[in-house]
Amino acid sequence: MQEFSRKCEQFTDSVIRRMTRIAIGCGAINLAQGFPDFDPPQALTDRLAEISRRGPHQYPITMGAQNFREALAKKCGRFMGRQIDPNTEVVVTIGSTEAMADTIFALTNPGDRIIMFSPYFENYRAQAIMADCQPIFVPLVPPTFHFDANVLEDAFRQGAKAILICNPSNPSGKVFTEAELRLIADLAIRYDAYVITDEVYEHIVYAPHRHVYMNSLPGMWERTVSCSSLSKTYSITGWRLGYAIAPKRIMDRIKQFHDFNTVGAPSVLMEAAIAGLEMPDSYYEEFGAHYAHMKQLFTSGLTRIGIEYTDPQGAYFVLANIGQYLKPGQTDVAFCEEMAEKVGVACVPGTSFFMEDVNDIVRVHFAKKDETLLEALNRLSDIKKKMG
Repeated sequence: MQEFSRKCEQFTDSVIRRMTRIAIGCGAINLAQGFPDFDPPQALTDRLAEISRRGPHQYPITMGAQNFREALAKKCGRFMGRQIDPNTEVVVTIGSTEAMADTIFALTNPGDRIIMFSPYFENYRAQAIMADCQPIFVPLVPPTFHFDANVLEDAFRQGAKAILICNPSNPSGKVFTEAELRLIADLAIRYDAYVITDEVYEHIVYAPHRHVYMNSLPGMWERTVSCSSLSKTYSITGWRLGYAIAPKRIMDRIKQFHDFNTVGAPSVLMEAAIAGLEMPDSYYEEFGAHYAHMKQLFTSGLTRIGIEYTDPQGAYFVLANIGQYLKPGQTDVAFCEEMAEKVGVACVPGTSFFMEDVNDIVRVHFAKKDETLLEALNRLSDIKKKMG
C-alpha cells in the first residue's frame, strides 16, 4: 500500500495529552494537562442552561456569530487599547489551537522559516511542520528565561517569515517585558516579518509583571496576529472557543483557511459565552488574585518539600527540576510515567518543550482547587522514597 505522510515521522502524538490518559488510567492527580478542576463563572453555566433549551443549534456564520464577535471585539479592544472591527478583524475558531494553525497556513508557504523561542508549547513545532515550514529556535535562558538579542537577530537574518511568541509563556511562565517586545517589534519591522502571538494567559500575570499586547506597539498592528481563547480566562477549556484578531488584509486569508478547516465554532457555546465577555473589570482582578493564591500555595509547598523550580511570572505552570530523583540512564518520559504510577501525580517531561538537551525538567500546573493542590503536595512529600 502507499506510504503515509512523511510529516508524521517528525513529531509524535501530544505527550501532554498522553500524560492525561496515563493519569486517568492509574488514578493520578493530573497536573500535566493544563485545565482547572473548578467550575466556570456561574453566569456562563446559567446562560448555557438557558441557551441549551432554546438554541441556536444550527450552523453559525463561518467567521463566528455576529453578537459573539461584537462582544469579543469590545472586550479585546478594551484591553488592547484600540477599536477592533468585529466584521473584518476577528474570526472565531475551535480553540486557540485552530487560530494558530489557520494563521500559520495563511501567512506562510512551504519552505518558509518561523522563529520560536525554546522552551515552547509542543503544538507550535508540529503545526509548523504540518505547514511545511522550518522552525528556527531561539533559547530562553533559565531561570529568568531571557534571550540574547544577537541570537534573535541572527534568526531573523536567516530569512524568517514570522516569529511566534507565547506571552505569558507556556511552559516557562515568562512574561515578556515591554522593552523585550519593542526589541522584537523593531526586528520584525526591519526584516519584514509577521508576528504571531499566543496570548491565552493574558489575564494570568503576577505582580509586578504586566502583559503588553504586541499589536499595541507602534507599527505592529499591521503585521501582528493575536491568537487567544476563552478557555483559560473563563475556565472553559472544554468549550473550545478561540479566536484570532488581525488587520483585514491578513484576516481575509485566515478566514479562508478557517472556513475549510472547521466551518465554524459551536453556536450554542458562543451564545452562552457572551456572558463571560461582558464581565466587568472586577472579574479579571478577582480572577488574577485567585491564580496568585494558587501559585503561592503550590510553590510554597514545593519549597517545603525541597523540589527546585523556576518561579513563574505569568500563566499557571512551574518547571521543576527532578534531577535528584532520576535513576541512572532514566529518561524524563520514563520518569513521568513512573511518577504517575508510584507517586500518584502526573506531570509532563521537559523534552516535550525544549530543543536544548534537557532530561531533568518537568512541567506541572497549579490550576486546581486548594484541596487538589494540597493532596498533590502531600503525595509529592515523600517522592524520593516512592521513586527510590
